[in-house]
Amino acid sequence: MCSIMGYCSEAADYARFKNGFDRTISRGPDDSRIVDTGNGLLGFHRLAIMGLQPEGMQPFALDGSYVVCNGEIYGFETLKQALQEKGYTFQSGSDCEILLPLYREYGVEMFRMLDAEFALILYDGDTKSYIAARDPIGIRPLYYGYDPSGTIVFASEPKNLVGLCEKIMPFPPGHYYKDGKFVCYRDITAVKEVCRDDLDTVCTAIREKLIAGIKKRLVSDAKVGFLLSGGLDSSLVCAVAQKCSDRPIRTFAIGMSEDAIDLKYAREVADYIGSQHTEVYMTPEEVLDSLETVIALLGTYDITTIRASMGMYLVCKAIHEQTDIRVLLTGEISDELFGYKYTDFAPSAEEFQKEAVKRIRELHMYDVLRADRCVSVNSLEARVPFGDLDFVEYVMGIDPERKLNKYGKGKYLLRRAFEGDYLPHSILYREKAAFSDAVGHSMVDYLKDYAERRYTDEEFEKKRLAYGHARPFTKESLLYREIFEAYYPGQSGMIVDFWMPNRSWKGCNVNDPSARVLANYGDSGK
Repeated sequence: MCSIMGYCSEAADYARFKNGFDRTISRGPDDSRIVDTGNGLLGFHRLAIMGLQPEGMQPFALDGSYVVCNGEIYGFETLKQALQEKGYTFQSGSDCEILLPLYREYGVEMFRMLDAEFALILYDGDTKSYIAARDPIGIRPLYYGYDPSGTIVFASEPKNLVGLCEKIMPFPPGHYYKDGKFVCYRDITAVKEVCRDDLDTVCTAIREKLIAGIKKRLVSDAKVGFLLSGGLDSSLVCAVAQKCSDRPIRTFAIGMSEDAIDLKYAREVADYIGSQHTEVYMTPEEVLDSLETVIALLGTYDITTIRASMGMYLVCKAIHEQTDIRVLLTGEISDELFGYKYTDFAPSAEEFQKEAVKRIRELHMYDVLRADRCVSVNSLEARVPFGDLDFVEYVMGIDPERKLNKYGKGKYLLRRAFEGDYLPHSILYREKAAFSDAVGHSMVDYLKDYAERRYTDEEFEKKRLAYGHARPFTKESLLYREIFEAYYPGQSGMIVDFWMPNRSWKGCNVNDPSARVLANYGDSGK
């Protein structure tokens, strides 16, 4: 993944900076460097993915300017060639080396030009000022806060800023920071024109754009693997990738040792596409023993995120310990675009679209956060094909009437788009099961039982009232909040609220985020 940090003042304390920065060395264990810009500090922990040679180490410098970037810039070769024609020279194969020349040529307009998952901090040597920016979905993490003197500090994770800044906040996706202001350069949810094409045309475009998004994410100088849950989204990513490969891809699945739902489906997909497949099993003891570690690495108290992270953290841990894979493709962001089980209850197409906009804008605090932290803490990089900017922009623009579940099957457009020989029909049209449920219903039950034993009813009612923002509403949510506060005291505002179904909709006023509690869950967990 890589980790970046910037302390934007000449008064920056090197020792305090390094102490905070080294909390995320697992994001970039290959090399580390901190430079004094003359007006502050920039730090970089490297996980070498593109341009593996030492010349690819950051910060990159150009005539007194510096940049650190945690990112993947797709199609950077075209931009690099155009810059070379303008007289720029490059020392490495790193995609991020093009950033300073781009900035010199285009200024902050460069951010609109990037097809990328990125977070960067740039020091402009001419103006003696800092600029920071983040991709439109927020796939790569970036946080900020102000030290007691009012100096802004940026970092990849909130843990870098604990003790340095009183209030820590996520850097808004699709924005850049310049001259003390955050400016939106691209709102990925904004629909310029509603797409009212016929069903076949829409499904063809969905297929072609997703395939393109997967293909570009296969390009890496480090080894690539795939998380395969056996659900629709990860199965499609793996199926397309295998069609693009001349050798078996490596797929990985995880489940509870006693009642894993998805392992059998993942195995069916792996057998069908011909991947080299690995199964990882987790025990009740591992789940409970890992809980505090997972909440600390996530920096959240959200129930859904924590539950779904237990399996993801443990499978990534196994991949890190047992293989030489460095890059993982995952299936996140499909649900936000095409619908959850609860969006079947959307009262209108307009409400469905509003919910999709809300979810995409908040993703960086939930599923995207989960994928980043579980992967990066194990010194791996996550790539998210469903988050491809062209793909997201297109799907957000499809007439929401088409995205409503009028077909007796959720996410019908995506399923229909890949009819053919990509997946077995039984997988392509399999009912949705949430990842935290699909690794085994017992996992969530163990967590809930553990929390139930932790507090009496009286203790729960008293302790929950201590929190004004995002007040815990179950014993499980109180347990997670208390662990969160031990590591991130007073920082609950980093997460806007609990990731829950839209309680204002009929059928969605529930007290548990699992789709298991919804009336339409049906055969999802079988």
